Amino acid sequence: MTVLAPIVLAPTAPGMFEGLQRRFFATPVQGLISLVCLAVLALVGWKLLDWAVFSAVFSAGGAEACQAASGACWSVIAARWRIIFFGLYPYEEQWRSGLACVAVVAMTVLSCIPAFWTGRRIAMIWGAGTALFYVLMKGGVLGLSYVGEEMWGGLALTLFIFVMTCLIGFPLAICLALLRRSQLPWISRTTGLIIDSVRSLPLISILFTFAIVVPFMLPQWLQGDKLYRVIVGSALFFAAYQAEIVRGGMQGVPKGQEEAAMALGLNYWQRIGRILLPQAMRNALPATINQFVIAFKETSLVIIVGFFEILASGNAAFGTGEWRFAYVEVYVFIALIYFTFVFSLSRYGAFLERRMSVGER
Repeated sequence: MTVLAPIVLAPTAPGMFEGLQRRFFATPVQGLISLVCLAVLALVGWKLLDWAVFSAVFSAGGAEACQAASGACWSVIAARWRIIFFGLYPYEEQWRSGLACVAVVAMTVLSCIPAFWTGRRIAMIWGAGTALFYVLMKGGVLGLSYVGEEMWGGLALTLFIFVMTCLIGFPLAICLALLRRSQLPWISRTTGLIIDSVRSLPLISILFTFAIVVPFMLPQWLQGDKLYRVIVGSALFFAAYQAEIVRGGMQGVPKGQEEAAMALGLNYWQRIGRILLPQAMRNALPATINQFVIAFKETSLVIIVGFFEILASGNAAFGTGEWRFAYVEVYVFIALIYFTFVFSLSRYGAFLERRMSVGER
C-alpha cells in the first residue's frame, strides 16, 4: 500500500492592505502614531499644494498682483526666465545659448544609448558635442558674433562646467588609479600623496586657489582664462575622488583574472583595457554615478569665485526691487532644474545597474 506524503502549501504573500496593517497598525499605539503622522503629512501637503497651485499667481503681469495674493508668485519666472537660463549672455544671441544646452543634453542622451557604447563612438559624440557647444557659445566663426567667457552664464555655464569637469576628470582619475597601483613605490606613494592631499581640502578652497592664487604663481602666457583654471581645479578634485572609486573597483576584480591574462601573453595595456578596467568599472558603477551627481551639484560653488552660473542668475532674477519678495519661488524653480538633471542621472544609474547586474555573482 502506497502512503502519500502530505502536500505542504507555501504561505501566500500578504496583500497590500495586510502588509500596511502589519507595518503601521500592528498595535493600537503604533496605529495612533501612524494616523497622527499621516494627518500632519496631509496638512503639510495641502498647504504646499494650496501655496504652489490653487492660490498662486501664474500671469506674466507685474508684481502688484503677486503681493495681493496669498500663494506663490510664479509671475517672476515668466518675467525673469531669460536671466535664470542665460545670465549675462547678450539678449539677441540667447538662442545660441539655448541651442548649446540642447546640444549638451543630446550628447548625454546619445551617450546613454547602448548602441553607442564603444570607445570610438563615445569619443566622437563627446568631442563633437563639446565642440558644437563651444562654437555656439563663443562664436567668432561661421558668421556668429564673438561672445567672451565673461559673458557666459545661467544654465549653459553650469552645464559647460559640469561637462568639462567630467571630460577632464574621468580620464585623469583612471590615470591616477593606475599610477597608485604601480609596482614602483616612489610612483605609487607620490600619487597617493597627491590624491590624499586633494581629498583633504574642500572644493571651494581649490576653486579659490585656481581662480585667485594660481595667476600669481604662473607667467602671463600660462595663466589662461579664469573659467578654465576653475574647471581644471574642479576636474582635479573630481579625479581625486573618482580615482579611489576606480581603484576600489580594481581591487574587487579577482587577482586570477590578471594572472590569466598574463599567461595568455597579453601586454600591460591589453590587460588593463580589456580585462581589468571593464570589470573594475562595473564594480564601481554605483559610486561612479553618485560622483557624477555630486559633481553636477557642486557646480553651484563657482558663484563664490565670481561666475554667473544658474544660482547666481537666480539671485539676479529677484535682485531688483520689483521682485525682491519672490526669492522663494526662484529658488524652488532652480531646485526643480537641479532635481530634473540629478534624478535623471540617478535613474540612468539604476538602469545600468540592472542591465549589468551589479551586485550579483
